[in-house]
Amino acid sequence: MKRIKRRTAYATFALALSIALTGLCVRSVAGPPQVDTDDAVALSDPALILRGEYLAKLGDCAGCHTVRKQGAPFAGGLAMGSPFGTIYSTNITPDPQTGIGRYSYADFERALRDGVAPGGKRLYPAMPYASFTKINDADMHALYAYFMHGVQPVTHRPPETKLPFPFSQRWGLAFWDFAFVRHERFIPDSKHDALWNRGAYIVQSLGHCGACHTPRGPGYEERGYDESSKLYLTGGTNDHWFAPNLTGDPGSGLGRLSPRDIASFLKSGHGSDTHVVAFGSMVEVVEDSAQYFNDEDLDSIAHYLKSLPAREPSGAYAPGSPEAHETAISLKTGDVERPGAGLYMSFCAKCHHADGRGESGKYPALAGNPTVLASDTSSLVRLVLKGGSSPQTLKGPVHRKMPAFADQFTDAEVARVLSFVRGTWGNRAAPVSTRDVAVLRGKLKK
Repeated sequence: MKRIKRRTAYATFALALSIALTGLCVRSVAGPPQVDTDDAVALSDPALILRGEYLAKLGDCAGCHTVRKQGAPFAGGLAMGSPFGTIYSTNITPDPQTGIGRYSYADFERALRDGVAPGGKRLYPAMPYASFTKINDADMHALYAYFMHGVQPVTHRPPETKLPFPFSQRWGLAFWDFAFVRHERFIPDSKHDALWNRGAYIVQSLGHCGACHTPRGPGYEERGYDESSKLYLTGGTNDHWFAPNLTGDPGSGLGRLSPRDIASFLKSGHGSDTHVVAFGSMVEVVEDSAQYFNDEDLDSIAHYLKSLPAREPSGAYAPGSPEAHETAISLKTGDVERPGAGLYMSFCAKCHHADGRGESGKYPALAGNPTVLASDTSSLVRLVLKGGSSPQTLKGPVHRKMPAFADQFTDAEVARVLSFVRGTWGNRAAPVSTRDVAVLRGKLKK
């Protein structure tokens, strides 16, 4: 999106009040939904409900509104940490008392597109209404039909989110909305084909990919909502994970991934050819959402993302360089004495191998891995300190875990082994400092 220039004094004041990282704070109100009889019959149509169920997966609604492994679907209660306090997602089942069962279609549509609940209550913008405002009318009706007639009502009142002053003053979000959100539907671009437009629609609206993969501004606003912004999908930090660059950058972006790789990654969490593996919060996105996408939508997303030019480049990969060849031979023979090499061979090479290529369907490649080459090393440091796991999907490879090394490695050792990885096998990225590791370790302990 073009950089918004209408930041007024009111909007500046609202920056202190505009918090993200919250759930969809929807509250039910008295009174039955106002739906005509003919509309009510149409909304109970099985085909429409089925369509809405699929769209709810495209939007990953369960990701925020279901407590994993213990909560009922969409019943809320997921605790999410934020710099301002703990946020609890709300119940979006059609229960009339604790959920959204009394919502009319107009109530539902206004909450998703405008971020305003019945009674005029403003929703915190991490319920990504800045993206959902692009959802077309047909899909909005299908979503409403599904949540009203396809979801099991659950009587459950999640803990109430109570943030300290001034963040508790939701009225200020009206100014945030005025400054940063464009309330308009997705408009197909006639310069592109139907496949591109379908992919753009999913990525920009229901998929709300920019919520994680686009950097934030001083008001915690996304720095763009479509490809017209030079910062759109160039990477963003959330909960101490760095969501990678999705533009065509050949270093830290998708420049070296094929459309097939991207589609495979979304479907299973594993790239088909490049040995990239999902990590962090993307694991849950794959498990709860992307693995259910149909092939046409996977292809359209990949087609759209591959059309994005390289932006915010970081790092490089030169596997054919003389130094890359020399290092690979030295690692195999055990002759290398570079800092971090010993740690890598002792703790990492068993899975990622001496050549850094990992194993297809098992362990990610580190040689040429876009996350390894990213300018932001938060994800790398967090994975070494806390460990991680690959997605557990219906048709993908076996779920595997990476152990945590926080108790085994000092900050200096983590920095050395990651710096080694970022400068080996043809990887060319800046080293990791001991301070970078120490700062993130401290934040993760809080």
